[in-house]
Amino acid sequence: MKRVIALMAVVIFALTVGMAFAEEAAKPEAPKKAPTKYSTVKGEVTAVDPAANSIIIKSKRQEVELSVTDKTKVMINKERKSLADVKVGDTATARYKKDQDKNVATSINVTPKGAPAAPAKR
Repeated sequence: MKRVIALMAVVIFALTVGMAFAEEAAKPEAPKKAPTKYSTVKGEVTAVDPAANSIIIKSKRQEVELSVTDKTKVMINKERKSLADVKVGDTATARYKKDQDKNVATSINVTPKGAPAAPAKR
């Protein structure tokens, strides 16, 4: 009799554990969000429109129009500035991400036209 009760307890335990695993396996996995891909463009500023929050930077290979948000970090000579301080003809390096059909700048580092270039890193 003790063996029957022990056997029944083992069977009930096995079924309970099996059902728990089956339930866990049946749950749909949440789709993993793809990591954000960032791009960089370096070149001459060909247009700036602070009212529309946009800037165009032309590199040797492409011309990229960027949207600027309140989270975009605009730096001129290592000082935080606004898009209105950027001028056509300045050299800029921008890091941006694709957001639907727009290129959204996350940071823009500007060297004013005529300013000496930064020394090369050794």
